[in-house]
Order: sequence, then structure tokens, then C-alpha cells
Amino acid sequence: MAADKTPAIVLRTTAFGETSSVVTVYCRDFGKLRALAKGAWRPKSGFDGALDLLSTGQVLVIRKSSGGLDLLTEASLESRFRVGTSLTAVLGGLHVAELLDALTADADPQPELFDVAHATVRRLSGWNGDDSPVTALLVWFEFALLRITGHGPVLSRCAECHGPLRAAGRTAFGMLDGGTLCDACRGGRRGVVSVSAPALAALRLLADRRVSPDDVPLPAAVAGEVRGIMTTLLSHLLGRPLRVPAVMSRSGRRLRRT
Repeated sequence: MAADKTPAIVLRTTAFGETSSVVTVYCRDFGKLRALAKGAWRPKSGFDGALDLLSTGQVLVIRKSSGGLDLLTEASLESRFRVGTSLTAVLGGLHVAELLDALTADADPQPELFDVAHATVRRLSGWNGDDSPVTALLVWFEFALLRITGHGPVLSRCAECHGPLRAAGRTAFGMLDGGTLCDACRGGRRGVVSVSAPALAALRLLADRRVSPDDVPLPAAVAGEVRGIMTTLLSHLLGRPLRVPAVMSRSGRRLRRT
């Protein structure tokens, strides 16, 4: 069988035997694949250290026509994810990997999503300096992921009746309803949170594909509210708590170099 070459991001690796690994990669041309990398950890393998978590590069894969693992025969490293001074950025990279693994189907190529994820991982790698922009970057990625996979929330009108929202004050956001709710549709619904006007404005900006996350400054209070809303929304969508944001909410500190 012929092998196909494609850009990929490493999402997960699990030891298989003494020298091999089962690797989950998100590929630009093939979507998410689970493949066996035989002899990946031998000193002279064809993987060149390219299977570390969140590494990006080119992989050569033999795809199986039926069930079972694909076969990863070679990988060349483009960029290894590096730890800078921000623990939040490191956790952000792990969050990207968790969401790509949890919210995408196997073998469903989404080149736009790969490009967004690739850009996000490269930005987070080796992050130094102020880590407050990390929240906006991650929420921007989350909205892109939700939009591309067909789960983007409604933020400019009522998700139920499609009518207008209240002009001022706090707005209801239905986690089970797919977005914001007007006052008439709010009653009796479960899984609803109240969103402040500044947080809703920030969410709308970060959901707009024409807006760069660098152009959306988030004061600490707004950043905390936005992060909480997105974590709750994604957890409802997955049907389980997200692993990384629970740690991220407690991190908020810089890594100390020794």
C-alpha cells in the first residue's frame, strides 16, 4: 500500500511494547488519525524525535481501508512545542490537544481547523512575557473549532426564537440551547447562565473570524467570566468536564527557571 505524506500535529502518544507507540495525530489532509509507529523510540528510527506531544511536522502514513490502526512509517520534525515562562501557555497547548482529540471525528479532514490549530500551537510554544493574552487566543481557537465542527453558538440574537436580545444589562446564555436567549425564551430552561455586557461583547469579537485575538484585550474580570462561560459550554457539549481548564484556573503563575 502507498504511504501518504501530510502535515500533522501530535495530540497523544501511548507506549506499545518496548519501542513502539500508538500515536494520535491531527493531519491537514486526513483529519484525526490513530496510527501505530513501529520502533518509534529506537535510537535510529525514522521519526527523528517528531512524536513528542504537540510537535508539528510531516508524517508518512499508510492508511487502512478497514478498521484498525493506520501505520505511521516516518515523521520529520518541523517544530517542537517548547516551554517558555508561562504555565498558562503550556496548559493552553494541552487544552488545544484535548479539544482536537475530543471534538473531531476520525478521518474527517478539516484543513481550516488544522491551520487554526497549527497557528495557535506555534503562538503558545515558548511563550515569554505577559501571559494575559493567552485567554483571548484560546477562546479565539475554541470559537473557530466550534464553528468549523458545526457547534458555533448564537451570540447576536435569541437562539430559540431568533428575536432580538435585550439592549442593556445581563443576557441569558443557554448551554443546552446553543447560545443567547431573549427574556421571553429564558423562563423554565436548564443550563442557563447570566452573561455581563462586557463579557458578551468580548465573546462576539472572539467569535468573529475577521478579528484577531490580539485586538481583543480582556480585563481580568472579563477574562475570568469569558473563560468560565467557554469551559461550561464545552463541558456541556462533551458531556464531561474538561481536564485542562480546571488546572488552568488554578495556575495563573509563571514558571520559575532553575
